[in-house]
Amino acid sequence: MKKVGITGQNGFVGSHLYNTLGLQPEKFERISFERDFFDSPEKLDDFVKQCDVIVHLAAMNRHPDPEVIFNNNVELAKKLKSSLERTGSKAHVLFSSSSQEERDNLYGKSKKEGRELFADWAKNNGGKFTGMIIPNVFGPFGKPNYNSFIATFCHKLTHGENPVIDNDGEVKLIYVGELVQEIINQIEVAETNELYEVPHTSVNKVSEVLAKLENYKKLYFDNGEIPVLETKFDLNLFNTFRCYFDIKNHYPVKFTQHTDPRGAFVEVIRLGIGGQCSFSTTVPGITRGNHFHTRKIERFAVIKGKALIQLRKIDSDEVLDFYLDGNEPAYVDMPIWYTHNIKNIGEEELYTIFWINEPFNPEDSDTYFVEV
Repeated sequence: MKKVGITGQNGFVGSHLYNTLGLQPEKFERISFERDFFDSPEKLDDFVKQCDVIVHLAAMNRHPDPEVIFNNNVELAKKLKSSLERTGSKAHVLFSSSSQEERDNLYGKSKKEGRELFADWAKNNGGKFTGMIIPNVFGPFGKPNYNSFIATFCHKLTHGENPVIDNDGEVKLIYVGELVQEIINQIEVAETNELYEVPHTSVNKVSEVLAKLENYKKLYFDNGEIPVLETKFDLNLFNTFRCYFDIKNHYPVKFTQHTDPRGAFVEVIRLGIGGQCSFSTTVPGITRGNHFHTRKIERFAVIKGKALIQLRKIDSDEVLDFYLDGNEPAYVDMPIWYTHNIKNIGEEELYTIFWINEPFNPEDSDTYFVEV
């Protein structure tokens, strides 16, 4: 088992890496990191001593003064290098540099200087070092106006604003889940590689990405229709888009009922893609679920009885409660990385329809059991 520490553990990439390592407790033990460790040599040394692997992600991406970015990022790298030297660590250090290294800006220069500092440490102290040159990263929970233009577009489209394109160039992209897998692969390889260019997984014009997101807004955000998702990039982009909703106030979404003397007709879901649709009954007092997914799209639609659907992002304590009643049929879609359950809180049987975009595969279920 490898003990892995992540500086920047609570950041965009860091939180995805931390949570994904937690899915494999038999292979990785996570050593917790706090931002204030950089302010205390004793705390930083104690952290470094515990780690077989350190993934250094902590950095500043944006600030009105580029000099502040440069000084901050180089200072963090120097502090970590000094701690490695003080403790005599032989850890495998992985460093996230950027494709902006070769550009004439201080952010890129700070990344290049940081990479060279750790390469120098590894050569002189018997450590291992992987300097990762990373393309533009996008994915769920990135900060708008900070981590990615896609995060900015998703936030604006789901909060009543209109995104603006500043430069409609082609952008090389990687999904955060794909990047996390690249980092884990390098941890397992455990070999020095001072300059490893992480391959991008898609190339898109900014306007093409915005057109897809505007389509998701029109079909899904405004009307609940699952759009056509032709590629893996489309699925990753759609799952990213879904995480920028004001989830607490968006759900449950009430169905439109078409009633006549015979009863009611309700359209549960309209699909641009396939998937698996199922049906369950639940007796009063029983709870189903308590699991989460990292890629699957899932809808719970209550058509009879009373239900409490609960969601909790797995690295958060906040529980979102949604009360549904079959007298006003409604649905809740499950965001990825949110553990969820459904409980019958009524006195009669609960009828629920489930749709998920992948048929169940017991060898790759993408289902992880965690209590809400």
